Amino acid sequence: MCGIAGAFQQPDGEDLVRRMTERMAHRGPDASAVTTVRGDRAVCHLGHRRLSIIDLSHAADQPFVKDGLHLAYNGELYNYRDLRVLLEGTGVRFVTDSDTEVVLEALRSWGTDALRRFRGMFALALHDERRGSLLLARDPLGIKPLFVMPRGDGLLFASELKAIVTAVGPELAVDPAALVASTMYYFLPEDRCAVRGVHKLPAGTWSRRDADGEVVTGRYWDAVEEALAAADGPPADLAQVVEESVLAHLVADVPVASFLSGGLDSSLVTAIAARRDPSIEAYAIAFRAQDQRLEAMPDDAVYARKMAAELGIRLHEIEISPDVVDMLPRVVDVLDEPIGDPAAINTVLMCEAARDAGVKVLLSGMGADELFGGYRKHLACVLAARYQGLPETLRTRVIAPGVDRLPVAAGGRGLRYTRWAKRFLGFAGLGEEAGFRRSYTLYDPPALEALLGPALAPYVAPLVEDHRVLYEAGAMGDHVNRMCLTDARLFLPGLNLTYTDRASMAASTEVRVPFVDTEVFRAAFSMPGSRKIRGRTQKVCLREAAAGWLPKEILERPKASFGAPLRAWVTNDLGPLIDDVLLDGRLVGAGLLAAAPLRAMVADQRSGRSDESKQLWQLLSMELWFRGATAAGVAAP
Repeated sequence: MCGIAGAFQQPDGEDLVRRMTERMAHRGPDASAVTTVRGDRAVCHLGHRRLSIIDLSHAADQPFVKDGLHLAYNGELYNYRDLRVLLEGTGVRFVTDSDTEVVLEALRSWGTDALRRFRGMFALALHDERRGSLLLARDPLGIKPLFVMPRGDGLLFASELKAIVTAVGPELAVDPAALVASTMYYFLPEDRCAVRGVHKLPAGTWSRRDADGEVVTGRYWDAVEEALAAADGPPADLAQVVEESVLAHLVADVPVASFLSGGLDSSLVTAIAARRDPSIEAYAIAFRAQDQRLEAMPDDAVYARKMAAELGIRLHEIEISPDVVDMLPRVVDVLDEPIGDPAAINTVLMCEAARDAGVKVLLSGMGADELFGGYRKHLACVLAARYQGLPETLRTRVIAPGVDRLPVAAGGRGLRYTRWAKRFLGFAGLGEEAGFRRSYTLYDPPALEALLGPALAPYVAPLVEDHRVLYEAGAMGDHVNRMCLTDARLFLPGLNLTYTDRASMAASTEVRVPFVDTEVFRAAFSMPGSRKIRGRTQKVCLREAAAGWLPKEILERPKASFGAPLRAWVTNDLGPLIDDVLLDGRLVGAGLLAAAPLRAMVADQRSGRSDESKQLWQLLSMELWFRGATAAGVAAP
């Protein structure tokens, strides 16, 4: 796990790469280097920041050079030992015990066909000095990031957007479409980047640029094709597949710990890992009592304690009570793009606590909700299809007006079920794709257009259409799996994997996600939707697979989100910042946000008429990101 940067065919490349590498120092505190290759055909500069996990010796430092190949690699290859045996059988000789050298020799021996053999998370750059080419590649499911900027006759690349902005900010401009996407989703889809001129290398793809400027691209793994093929085959042995994935993710030359919320996913991962390594330790979060009360949040720490006691492992509890006014700007910088999810704060603080205790690697249960229908939105959309069967008079004249009159908070206590009911009625009458989109986005299209300034409003309709195309492209055979596949392609890489990578690497730690694995992916889509949601029970097949590992209390526990006391923060802590920074901010001043609907939103939040905390957090985050980007020289749209 590291940070990589590079410049290909750039006359000022060495200076740019040094600046990019320094900007990402947090990604790799154990070693740092920049190398320059001036061949007959091309000039390539590679930079690397190393977090040493496998083969801790300096022989495995990067950029790794061997027989004309130069590799800058960010990630972990969990099956590197098996691949090494295969390569040794063909006569390859190794000089380190690292997965890095296996990646290099696999690419030398098998070319881009090697990428499909890799089981892990990675973004990499391989320069072939004899050919004068640069190969870029990214893991199948988009766990590790890679930002690419075509420039002149070549390109720049880096693990983080802010590294490129630091190097060449004045050459860039804010992408207005990205601001709209952030406002609608509260994150950016993978096909969007916050600045024009830079893009994210798509997951499951590679791109090779030759010295003469020719660019060849390829896709070695396609989520839609894999899901459809799995659905046409027999159901997988899910218990076996998940166990094998967790055990594979334990490969390391440093201690591995685990996140433990006490929910199904993290408990299953921790239980499997603890059977292999009984000394494993776990980390859980807890919130201040007053914050939990206003947010109406369940106390996850109770379940985490019970699970840790069941496994006989040590649990570290981290109370999340940050000075959010100071923490928010820091998290905005960490997240690198306008992403409005406060859960990133939890990850930063937990990873910092783990790192302070000497832990570099943590396991996470992330990804199971997307693959197995575990979010409230999945069940809500299934229920919405049934709700549409009720008489229209009952829905429009009785239920909707009654729910609309209910407050979302009373007596200083959040009313969680009221919030959910209001949210549900916002999409329950829509068609399948539109209802799913509205179940997790922040605004319906007319409200979003009204909030945005005239320059941004035209981007709303194309963004909505993009969601429709993505949703319908899956062609899965049932409603639940259509939602799951969309989440695996949009929500998981765009939000959850993104904030996990940025937040963990800001603390110089590595988070591994055993559910975000190609074998688990195929197993998930070998299951019909009826085995994921049955009645009101979610992730049914995963609960069945976990029955041999977990106590009944954990198996039957309702879903609890990995969230934050957002209402408390927005209501109590961030009020002055909202008034001073957002309402009269740069986005309003530039005409990118409309002042009147923004002020109405704040008034509704403060009166308790509606819960606008998520929207206000996203807008405040976007305002702070916009200020930081333009201060670095990036032009406003």
